[in-house]
Amino acid sequence: MDRETLKGKTIGVLMGGLSGEREISLRSGENCYRALAGRGYKVVKVDVQRDVARQLEKAGVEVAFLALHGRYGEDGAIQGLLTIMGIPYTGSGVLASALGMNKVAAKKVVRSSGLPTPDYVEIPSCQPAEAAAALVEAELGLPVMVKPLEEGSSLGVVKAKTLKEVEKAIEAGWHNYGPMFAERFVSGREITIGVIVREGRPEALPILELVPKREFYDYEAKYTEGLTEFILPARLEPRTYEEAQEGAVKVFEALGCRGYARIDMMVDEAGIPWFVEVNTLPGMTDLSDLPAQARAAGISYEDLVETILLTASL
Repeated sequence: MDRETLKGKTIGVLMGGLSGEREISLRSGENCYRALAGRGYKVVKVDVQRDVARQLEKAGVEVAFLALHGRYGEDGAIQGLLTIMGIPYTGSGVLASALGMNKVAAKKVVRSSGLPTPDYVEIPSCQPAEAAAALVEAELGLPVMVKPLEEGSSLGVVKAKTLKEVEKAIEAGWHNYGPMFAERFVSGREITIGVIVREGRPEALPILELVPKREFYDYEAKYTEGLTEFILPARLEPRTYEEAQEGAVKVFEALGCRGYARIDMMVDEAGIPWFVEVNTLPGMTDLSDLPAQARAAGISYEDLVETILLTASL
């Protein structure tokens, strides 16, 4: 959609939602709203609740800018609703959103495309946590990363160093988040790579290296100022840097993403980038990674938001 067409439409910034990332989404949405209003678009805020279809009709939303994170907003649910309603929206479609939200499904697609991703074990909920933990240790060794199958912002992610810690992480995860899996721990540099579509082609932004002051880049480290050192561009050998950027674009294409996304990787001591997960609606707060990477590429926050808007489609 071109600028002139969009300037004549009501743009709804969908934010908030029903997931554990609601507060982050509200911050992202507020920033995106201001950026679009500053560019002269007719824009309204929509705090997404279960009556979202009625909210959209009442507000007269003709194009949706998605600033949602987590379940119901990033997993294909809202995308399916908007498709049924005939409202073009930003970000990935139903299938890519669902694949991206389900970390194991994303890993399977990425691995089948020939890209490296750490080994993993799906944790069956039909057996005791003690038995599940023993299975994880036997398959992956220790330490491991224990993660919810479908959550964002590192909610529920635990680095477990002992069998007992694995068991506790599994029990807590089942109680708070539902299905869980464990992933082989990769020691090395933690990086994230934004991918945006400009002129119809996905391009990788400068790579951001994350050096958290906590055990790993968890929820607190992500959203608390001062808890993470951000190094941009990442301290990687030129060949590894290029390989990681190329890999991010390949992940984007393999999963069928559109508009924009952020791909998280670990770079091991041999310089091999390992795909960890994809964020199909990455954060847009003042502390978020994607806007920082865009700035490093000479793209202002306002330009980034408008670039995303221009990719809106059904």
